[in-house]
Formats: sequence, structure tokens, C-alpha cells
Amino acid sequence: MVIGRLFIANRGEIAVRIIRTCHTLGIETVLGVSEADRGSLGATLADRVLCLGPSQPSLSYLKVDTVVQAALASGCEAIHPGYGFLSERAELAQLCEREGIIFVGPTADQIEAVGDKLRARSAAAAAGVPIIPGGSAASHEEARALAETIGVPLLVKAAGGGGGRGMKLVEHQADLAATMAMASAEAEAAFGDARVYLERYVAQGRHIEVQVLGDGAGQVVHLGERDCSVQRRYQKLIEESPAPHLPPATRAAMHEAAVRFSARLSYRGAGTVEFLYDVPRDAFYFLEMNARIQVEHPVTEAVTGVDLVAEQIAIAEGSGLRFAQSDIGFSGAAIECRINAEDPARDFAPSPGKVTTARWPEGDDIRVDTHIVDGAPIPPFYDSMIAKIIAHGPDRAAALARLRAALGEARIEGVATNLAFQARVLADAEFATGGVDTGFLARFLDRETVAA
Repeated sequence: MVIGRLFIANRGEIAVRIIRTCHTLGIETVLGVSEADRGSLGATLADRVLCLGPSQPSLSYLKVDTVVQAALASGCEAIHPGYGFLSERAELAQLCEREGIIFVGPTADQIEAVGDKLRARSAAAAAGVPIIPGGSAASHEEARALAETIGVPLLVKAAGGGGGRGMKLVEHQADLAATMAMASAEAEAAFGDARVYLERYVAQGRHIEVQVLGDGAGQVVHLGERDCSVQRRYQKLIEESPAPHLPPATRAAMHEAAVRFSARLSYRGAGTVEFLYDVPRDAFYFLEMNARIQVEHPVTEAVTGVDLVAEQIAIAEGSGLRFAQSDIGFSGAAIECRINAEDPARDFAPSPGKVTTARWPEGDDIRVDTHIVDGAPIPPFYDSMIAKIIAHGPDRAAALARLRAALGEARIEGVATNLAFQARVLADAEFATGGVDTGFLARFLDRETVAA
């Protein structure tokens, strides 16, 4: 089925990004917005706009029935959920199927299979993909026994969600029971699922993920990997492709493992298989699969030339994979910085308000994904990310130089942002060398504190 009109159940830069690909493909777009986003750039660009409800996400963007009814009422054949909000809610995929609307994403069963971290771990093990030593524990006695086997330090993690919520570090066995209780309570509040499990803590690890596309019938290709190790409180700040200083054999093994895991699920659409790379051991372990398009997908698009949203739509239409693995080429390197409306001087506190001036860099091999223009409001109800600045070059050094220059050209007034902070990170000697682990940003902040 050819999609003629698409409902976009999201906001911000990802809504704008989906609209632009749809316009290129000749697809009409209907954007569902909250009251706060009626005047957004996405609302200006979409062919039609429908208000889903009040500004609070729970009353608008997170209402499954409202989203589907809005799509039906506007004559849309399909719904694209973007990322966040309802993108990994099996309930939305199920309701779309029931109402005869195409869901641009995986099946409800696939979303459930990878959304439960314990089920995903089991599926990875069954596919022969390495997993971190650990597992579930139904009682404190089982947890103690498992912790003695794993050893400390270890992580307590939420089984029903991610993003760092419900994740706690245990450095001493005596702290295990209390830490599990805290993690469980946090997981219940965030995901409505109090289950937690234990994993060995990898002290010097890198967060590396592989982009995949699947046709839903067992055929899967990969589009290389992204290094997302620059993180603060488990939230990514800088992403790049390819991952620097990764042994070629390990890189190839990660690609193959991601494809094998996805093929076992007969995965449909775009997805990302995330791994933790243990640097001293030169070993990698399955972390999770994100059953949606990722924030950082532009770096993959930059090095492959593939429009991932266009491929999502083609797969949803039933066209399957439009190229074989051997058809995918990789060119140069790309690096992305997330620009957030937050104040680094106030422990990165969100900075809602009105953007009085927005000047974004331009030029060859520079891409800016944003919904922010002069006068744009930044409501207090949503994630603080306002843009992504991406630079591509023939190699990492060239891409990094272009990104540094691009950040120097950007100017945002009216709200505090992390622009200057990101520029300092890019100028750091350790980051410039490449291959930093997930502890890098803490070390960088310590260096800034000492220098101050």
C-alpha cells in the first residue's frame, strides 16, 4: 500500500525532520500537536495540524486513543511515532493494526519483546549474542547469591525501561538490598514496572550501537555503528560514526551480532542494537534494542547517504528492503552534538523560555536538525533538546574541525543553552584523540572544576 497521507505523532525537531522527508516523497502530512506547539515550526510546515490536547504530554502526546482517532479523522493511512512519547508503546502498534492504520515501525510483539530488558537478554542469548553476566532475582536472597557470583561493583537496572531511570550502581554488597529497593521504586514511578535485574558493572566501557533495517520477514541489513559514549547521567550528548579506534574484527562482529539478533525477531523497520564494549577485554555485550528511529540517526545518514525515514516508510508500505548489504557504502566520518536549552552553570537545569535569536550554522557537510527559529517558545513540559548539529568529513579529524567551526557560528539568545559547553568538550584533548569511554564526561567536568 502506498502511503498518501501520514500522521506524525510527535513534536520538535523529529516532527520537522519527518515532514521534510514526506514532502520529498510527495506524502501529505498531518501533525498532531499539543496546545503549547500550535505555533511551532512543525505546525507551520505540515499540510494540516490537529490539536491533541493540553500542553502536558499525559494529556496530549501520550494519549494512544486520541492519536489514533486523530489519524482516522484526518484520513491518514499511516502513523509515524518518531522517537520518545509513544514510539515504543506496543499499545499504539496494536491499536493501529486493529483500526487498519499502518504503523511506521515494528510490530507490537517486537516492541514488547525488546522493551522488556529481561526478555531481550534472553533473546540475545538465544541468538548467540554475548550478554553481560547477570540476571533477575525474585528475592533478596536470590539477589545476594547472584551478586556474589557477579561480584561488585554491579548495576541494578529496570527491566521495563531505560534512559538511566531505575539504574543504580552498587559498590558494596551491604548496599544491595537498599539500592534494589530504590531502583525498583524509581522504575515503578517511571515505567509502571517495578522489576529490576542485576548486571556486572564494566568500569571502562564504551556505548556502541548498530543501526539496522529489517523487512519483517527475516531479512536484515546494518548501516554501520555509532559511538555514543559521551553521556551525562546516562543521557547522550555527542554521537559519531564510525566508532573511532575500534578493532576491525570487533566492529565486524558487532555488525554481525546486531543483524543476527534482529533477524531472529524477523524485525520490521528501523532499529538500533546497543552494545557495551569492554575496552580492556576487547569484548562486547548486548545491552538492549531500541525499536524506533534514534535521535542520533543523522550521523548514520551522513556516512551512508541513506534516508532512514524514507526507508522506514518504504518498509511500512510493504516494499521491504530496497538494497542489499553489499549495496550500502560508507563514506568518511560524522559527529553530532545535541544542543539543549539548559544551563551548565546551574547543574544543567532546564531553561524554558522564548528564543529571541536563533542563528544556525550553514555550509557544505553541515546539517542542523531543529525546530527553533527566532521567537520560538521552549515550553517547560518537554525534553530540553532544541537542535542537533552534525558535521561530515572525509575522516574524523575533518569532521571534528567542521563541527567545532559550526558550533562557533551558532547563536541562541533568550534562553541558556549548552552550546559553549559542547564547544569546550569538542576542544578537549582526550575527546580529540577519540575512543573515549562512558566515564569521559565525568573526567572532563573534573578537569573544568580544577581549572576554575
